[in-house]
Amino acid sequence: QVQLVESGGGLVQPGGSLRLSCAASGSIFSIYAMGWYRQAPGKQRELVATVTSGGSTNYAYSVKGRFTISRDNAKNTVYLQMNSLKPEDTAVYYCNADVTLQIGIRNDYWGQGTQVTVSS
Repeated sequence: QVQLVESGGGLVQPGGSLRLSCAASGSIFSIYAMGWYRQAPGKQRELVATVTSGGSTNYAYSVKGRFTISRDNAKNTVYLQMNSLKPEDTAVYYCNADVTLQIGIRNDYWGQGTQVTVSS
């Protein structure tokens, strides 16, 4: 029905930057919110940032001022620009989308995850 494909993860030194992308495809009528979550080893998945179709954003306190979420509604794509990365940002980052399908059903979808490692 809907696929979320993430890209942009990798290994970066502390203080560095990475940009994650997530493109949604399939039988999409509309997407209300898109966002990024992360899960570090031994920890629960946590919200990083979300953005609505109208452009309203929400950030975890730990990333405010360092990460920026943006969205291209025409491409059903969400981005996460991560600056001033810290070792504690190391995690698998997951894309999420609140999708209304063409048949009228509304579902929550997740990407497969992309690894971000911050280490010297």
